[in-house]
Amino acid sequence: MQPLRGITVVSLEQAVAAPYASRQLADLGARVIKVERPGTGDFARAYDTRVRGLSSHFVWTNRNKESLTLDFKDPRGGDLLRRLIADADVFLQNLAPGAAARAGLGAAELRARHPGLIVCDISGYGGPGPYEGRKAYDLMVQSEAGLLSVTGTPDDPAKVGVSVSDIAAGMYAYSSILGALLERGRTGQGAHLDVSMLEATVEWMGFPLYYSFDGAEPPPRAGAAHATIYPYGPFTAGDGKVVMMAIQNEREWRGFCAGFLDRPELAEHPDYAANADRNRHREALGGLIAARFAELTGAEATELLSAVPVANARVNTLAEVWDHPQLAARGRWHQVPTPAGPVPALAPPGPTGGAPRMEAVPAPGEHTRAVLGELGLSEDAVDALVADGVV
Repeated sequence: MQPLRGITVVSLEQAVAAPYASRQLADLGARVIKVERPGTGDFARAYDTRVRGLSSHFVWTNRNKESLTLDFKDPRGGDLLRRLIADADVFLQNLAPGAAARAGLGAAELRARHPGLIVCDISGYGGPGPYEGRKAYDLMVQSEAGLLSVTGTPDDPAKVGVSVSDIAAGMYAYSSILGALLERGRTGQGAHLDVSMLEATVEWMGFPLYYSFDGAEPPPRAGAAHATIYPYGPFTAGDGKVVMMAIQNEREWRGFCAGFLDRPELAEHPDYAANADRNRHREALGGLIAARFAELTGAEATELLSAVPVANARVNTLAEVWDHPQLAARGRWHQVPTPAGPVPALAPPGPTGGAPRMEAVPAPGEHTRAVLGELGLSEDAVDALVADGVV
């Protein structure tokens, strides 16, 4: 499934949010020309060396792309970038606030020249506003969006273990670009898309925001348990294995009491009859459930829960995720080339027909000469730009 074949994306990108968005477009067939700094490239290349000397972040977010190194602040580099954008369908950037506009790459200026161009800006907080110029690393945005207030234990807030604000912004940029391409197909007009990490994350905070609507108490931080649904979370079996389980409705609760606790009468106990009651009395009820888990091994507990059925899960390590039997059964792991050799990569969720696009993670500037050759530059002209550090 390559519906974006023929679409060209020029991405002045760094870190996670914009590279993640453009990788989704590339996975669907778009040609993505990734513009990087001469010499060092995207600074995410240096985050770590965990993938055979390559950065884990970079390998994750940059397959299926072409790398062009270019100093757009140099007038010659800026001219080359504008020539690339003139032939592109999408221009995506997540530079520091205002940097693109100062370089003559603002949405208004670009769209005045190219009415069919889709310009997507990703920033921490958007603008205008008092936070427009703030640095916006993922942790800062998680904090500003209230995510830390509902994540962690009662004593200690915790950030989400992945860069969720970057990912949220990247996915909204991706879906918004898809929508803009459909709209352009009807009207011939491009669009300006302005995606902020803060707004993307606050959108995902809808449940706790409405739960605390009009001054109501917010959901408490509950660790791996659910803040307002019970029982829902981790329980330790007699062999020390931790089992995650979740009761979502009263039918499951009755089945759990009869089939797992072997105490069907608890289903009608006034302290536990409805979720709100169980949530209020979670300490006492938790003691009853914990005692039953202590009588069982982890395998026995999951077998009983599945027979009810009640949703349950293992608490997997990352090593166990690499070997997850469901991912293996569905053939989700493929090989993607990198400068350090092939590495496994997860196929894009969704499409089922044909092999996924799994082209290389590029080396810095790997495609510079080819891309500039398409613009008509000779080898000698490119050599001169290389010598001057422009590309």
